[in-house]
Amino acid sequence: MSKDKMMVFGYARVSTENQLENYSIEEQTARLESYCAAKGWVLLHTYIDGGYSGGNTDRPALQTMLAQIRETHVDAVVVYKLDRLSRSQKDTLTLIEDELLAHGTDFVSINENFDTSTPFGRAMIGILSVFAQLEKDQITERFTMGRIGRGKAGYFHGGGNAPTGYTYADGVLTVNEYEAMQVREAFDLFLAGKSINAIWHILSTKYTTKWTAAKVRNVLKNSLYIGKVHFMGQEYDGIHQPIVEERVFTAANQLLNSLSREAAKTTSQRNPFRAGYLLSGLLYCSRCGARYSANHGYYRCYSRAKSSPKFVRDPDCKNDNWEIGTLDHLVCQQVDAMVSSSTAVDHAIMAADAAKTVRVDKDKLRRTCAELERQIERLIELYQVGSIPMASITQRVNDLSAQKAALESQLNAPDEVPAKDLFLAAVEDYRQGFAGGDTDRKRALLAGLLERVTIDGQSIQLHWRL
Repeated sequence: MSKDKMMVFGYARVSTENQLENYSIEEQTARLESYCAAKGWVLLHTYIDGGYSGGNTDRPALQTMLAQIRETHVDAVVVYKLDRLSRSQKDTLTLIEDELLAHGTDFVSINENFDTSTPFGRAMIGILSVFAQLEKDQITERFTMGRIGRGKAGYFHGGGNAPTGYTYADGVLTVNEYEAMQVREAFDLFLAGKSINAIWHILSTKYTTKWTAAKVRNVLKNSLYIGKVHFMGQEYDGIHQPIVEERVFTAANQLLNSLSREAAKTTSQRNPFRAGYLLSGLLYCSRCGARYSANHGYYRCYSRAKSSPKFVRDPDCKNDNWEIGTLDHLVCQQVDAMVSSSTAVDHAIMAADAAKTVRVDKDKLRRTCAELERQIERLIELYQVGSIPMASITQRVNDLSAQKAALESQLNAPDEVPAKDLFLAAVEDYRQGFAGGDTDRKRALLAGLLERVTIDGQSIQLHWRL
């Protein structure tokens, strides 16, 4: 490599933007500048990725630098240490051989004191990248084995905050009676037909504990409250004291996870955190296609009411208004007539598309799992560079891993479910729970059966979810 007027790029990376490493961004850039000055090289630009893991190449500054190298000749890329470029053996070799050397650009690492202009330097790149990958894999395995062992022994994995209803200290969960009382009440209210939104408001009004709709849902789904602990999709008997009886938990989750509840696609069913009238989200105008809204005692077509301009489809629509109680009664009467007759149910199924299925969208679950994995990698990198001791990050890694495992277990469900099965489950739910339910419960059960209700003047038509 000629040392006269070398034109080089610098590259620096840390795993989190506020990370205090032995070699922070400032320290890396200072050393890059000093090294290039001592060599007489021209440091054209230093590309910086702050807050990005070295476990993959999905980093904006790195990709910008590679794009520039493909367009303009640069003699070398200089880094403070090899693992700043990548912690993956495969990515390291690919970046150097297929991206840098392929475009006539050498690679120089200050800390390891080698460059790719010599055979020894190229050999060392491969050797050191193997050990960088090995170190990362060993640390990940050590974390995993420790968490599996604790899970099998019945210990909760910990995290930044103790679960509602418990206090977490010295690696053990103990019951917090004040919060445990609220957890039990959340289950009782849900089984009594209260919506998640209603439970949130009730608990927030009665107690000083901070409740949210998402927190209510998470409590209802968490088998920790019947004495279980989880890790990597496996459930183990915990050593902590249960708060909720198993029969109560099972009943609540049958209601929460029933096929009809999961399959409903209306606004009210997709978002159980909002209140509404009995037919909210189900009513449509058959003349202009707009939704119907409920206010001042009547269901009205949005186009006619013009209460929300963004929902207006035809400003000239004159479809009829319906008194709320009258339409509620009429729709429920027709639904009751259908579900009370096995013959009517069979006829509706036979008239529908027998091959129709409902697809379960899992993309969001996968994206969340990927983000949790990235967070875990960043925490592991903090330990690798020696800036934070393992004891300080173990609980956080455990918590993130438990969240990831819970989501991954949901990915094992079938991608598609027959619409007929969902409808039959919805019929059974309606038969058992509609008469004694409050408005929220009844609205959810109707949404499990009905795709929509269309209104044309004084005529209404029910469209079943088949």
